[in-house]
Amino acid sequence: MPEPRTTTPLRLLLTVEEAADALRIGRSKVFDLIRCGELDSVKIGRLRRVPEDAVHAFMRRLLDERRSA
Repeated sequence: MPEPRTTTPLRLLLTVEEAADALRIGRSKVFDLIRCGELDSVKIGRLRRVPEDAVHAFMRRLLDERRSA
């Protein structure tokens, strides 16, 4: 009998909505950040995805700016 799956699947790419939820900001603000180059994203066909590590990098930059101010 197979073991039940207890780990969550690895999520490398987030939807724009998931990135917005993670950052606690609106969907349109995520698109603004992508447009101005502050948040990396990729297009897969017609879909826009935000790498999970891009969300972490964005947060690190914000924290570093705050600490150095």
